[in-house]
Amino acid sequence: MTAFIAPADYWWDWGNLVFRWLHVVAGIAWIGSSFYFIALDHHLLPPAEERDAERGVGGEVWEIHGGGFYRVEKFKVAPYELPEPLHWFKWEAYTTWISGFALLVVVYFAHASTFLIDPSVANLTTWEAIAIAVGGLVLAWVVYDVLCRTLGRNHWALALSVFGMIVLAAWGSSQLLAARAAYIEVGAMLGTIMAANVFFVIIPAHWELIRAKEAGREPDPRWNIRGKTRSVHNNYLTLPVVFAMLSNHFSFTYGSRHAWIVLVAIMALSAWLRHWFNLRHVGRNAWWIPVSAAIGMAVVFLALRPSAPPAVGAGPVPTDAQALAIVANRCAACHSMHPTEPGYDSPPAGIVLETLADLRRTASDVRAQAVDSHAMPLANATGMTQAERDALGRWLSASS
Repeated sequence: MTAFIAPADYWWDWGNLVFRWLHVVAGIAWIGSSFYFIALDHHLLPPAEERDAERGVGGEVWEIHGGGFYRVEKFKVAPYELPEPLHWFKWEAYTTWISGFALLVVVYFAHASTFLIDPSVANLTTWEAIAIAVGGLVLAWVVYDVLCRTLGRNHWALALSVFGMIVLAAWGSSQLLAARAAYIEVGAMLGTIMAANVFFVIIPAHWELIRAKEAGREPDPRWNIRGKTRSVHNNYLTLPVVFAMLSNHFSFTYGSRHAWIVLVAIMALSAWLRHWFNLRHVGRNAWWIPVSAAIGMAVVFLALRPSAPPAVGAGPVPTDAQALAIVANRCAACHSMHPTEPGYDSPPAGIVLETLADLRRTASDVRAQAVDSHAMPLANATGMTQAERDALGRWLSASS
């Protein structure tokens, strides 16, 4: 008997599932700890007892959760003696980044012609596109770290410079990669910055404090400040990264004509909203921040909302057979019971486009994805022309 060997795409599907599951779980843990510790810092009050202040406690807070009371103390620099055990918060960050990069490999790099490259955007080979994507992650960290080291004391100048870097990253990615991949690339850049902050700055700062205590030296408070500063930066980047990671489900964002502007706008608004939460933790209810964020999101909503069906060009209405032939040539490679496009062993989102009945049943999805926008075919892997989109649009209008 010959042993059964599963198709390659089945292995990649399992890789997608396992790494995505791990990525989400680790990301929840990492973001949760970021939110908690920033809120904890902002809720600290001076120690109530003088003896606590004398032993170096800079602030304390009482909390209740899960049926119990907690008293949390934070030292100004470090305790007199190192406690044992000492719990670290780092593997959440490392696991999130490693699993996220694995997802890039499994989904985008392994099937670059489908997910990473759009010939109508840039005529790249597989290895050129992968090199650009990986190089962008490295470049993002280098530029950000240089900005922090040169503008670190000027918070507004640093914030504006990092925002400018994100704008350039969004625009540059949109000029080189497929639209959906460009969103993921910018999110991965920010995620790389966050993980590198932990690996290269925050954890080394912690070790400097520990080594000083072990050597009997007074720890330098600058290490506390350095680690804390980068931790705060990570806190502001969390919501923009979460949006980028979820964006592949919302083609009306990355499929829009000015997709990179939409990405920048939503990232900026989400970081602005994060600022409101941080201010609220210190007792400042700046309600104008969520109000302005809501107005900004409303502007994005109105900008993306189609006011009328887009023009589909003049010409005769295709016959049923002609419309079905367009779908068979341009869509069914993925949307069939047995896809032939690499990276799929089942129809995406369960949408099958093999018969006229299938096309009529999913007409609204086809119009939204392939006529009203260029979101599908993904990265236009099958080379669907504008004339074909227009013809399909005329048939859909006549059939509705």
